[in-house]
Amino acid sequence: MARKIVECVPNFSEGRRPEVVQEIVAAVEGVAGVRLLDYSSDPSHNRSVLTFIGEPAPVKEAAFRAIAKAADLIDMEEHHGEHPRIGATDVVPFVPVQGVTMADCVALARELGARVAHELRIPVYLYEEAATRPDRRNLADIRRGEYEGLKKEIHLPERRPDFGEPVMHPMAGATVIGAREFLIAYNINLGTSDVSIAKKIARVIRASSGGLMYVKALGINLEDRNLAQVSMNLTNFKKTPMHVVFNLVKSEAERYGVPIVGSEIVGLVPLDALLAAAEHYLRIENFSHKQVLETRVME
Repeated sequence: MARKIVECVPNFSEGRRPEVVQEIVAAVEGVAGVRLLDYSSDPSHNRSVLTFIGEPAPVKEAAFRAIAKAADLIDMEEHHGEHPRIGATDVVPFVPVQGVTMADCVALARELGARVAHELRIPVYLYEEAATRPDRRNLADIRRGEYEGLKKEIHLPERRPDFGEPVMHPMAGATVIGAREFLIAYNINLGTSDVSIAKKIARVIRASSGGLMYVKALGINLEDRNLAQVSMNLTNFKKTPMHVVFNLVKSEAERYGVPIVGSEIVGLVPLDALLAAAEHYLRIENFSHKQVLETRVME
């Protein structure tokens, strides 16, 4: 019988203090049966992303310990960064990998949410496949107004959390937990410091504004590099491939006389997403993934 494997990709509101990130990483690595695959931090976003896998029970435990550690070390009253956020642990998605269904991941999200609210006194919102109401499927809708806005509105009926009291944790704020398919966090850096251009491009390309399906985008300022960035989440790379997104951003940037100076992937990316881009740009005819050496070795 195939081993059950689930992926967890929590995002934390800390990207400038490596010693804090290391303590959160240690909390995850301290759980037997969990393997940390990757973690990265961005000082401009002031955010870190961890990726770990394992069987459902230990992954859920590792997620809880990471949330608890973040609550001890991150004070949202002092947090500032370019990326939208509502809490020390901003969002915790579970992703089915092998032998696990989406329904299994929904159950994990709801079990973890109930425990976080009960034991840590952090209000929890459920999103994507775990959402209990349609207006909370989209993460951006839950994060409307960010930490500061939610702090003022959490008592309102429409903004009450799914778990816990309608009161922000004094340090950790609130947390969003859910279940979803694989997502690629993809950013494109522009050769300008004018963030208004990045925001205009983001508005054109994102699905919510009538752009590309399965693309969420924001225009932000990278102060440490004096660049503007189009920061994106690609929620279905098979239906909207990375190279399609890149080409549209490039085309829009050219309208403003701005070059693309680089792009970055935050966390992990499926091999198929990169092979699709290579096949497109290299114009490889009759290409098969079986032509990739590492794929044949794995087989």
